[in-house]
Amino acid sequence: MDDLERPISAIGTAAFTTDAAGIDVIKLSGEIDISNVESLRGAIEPVLEHAPNRVDFDLSALDFMDSSGIALMLRVAAKTDTVHLRGPSTLVRRMMEATGLSDVLLIEP
Repeated sequence: MDDLERPISAIGTAAFTTDAAGIDVIKLSGEIDISNVESLRGAIEPVLEHAPNRVDFDLSALDFMDSSGIALMLRVAAKTDTVHLRGPSTLVRRMMEATGLSDVLLIEP
């Protein structure tokens, strides 16, 4: 049963870069859930202050995300024209497609 237990407070990080095309990229890693989403939201807000036209989330190092992570990405989508998801896991990809959010949060391979 120990394998199924989740830590009380998940560890998630957000790192920022700009790719060669000048697109803001937010790399999310670890786990994102209700226990840490507020701190990640605070870390992401500075990227949105200059009102970018497009923001990409690199999800290649994301191990777990609950609905609070989706809400975080939708908050970013509300403040920019386009949001792309780079390298989501199969589970995250299926979640976006099943909820119909793949029309708002565009999935890249």
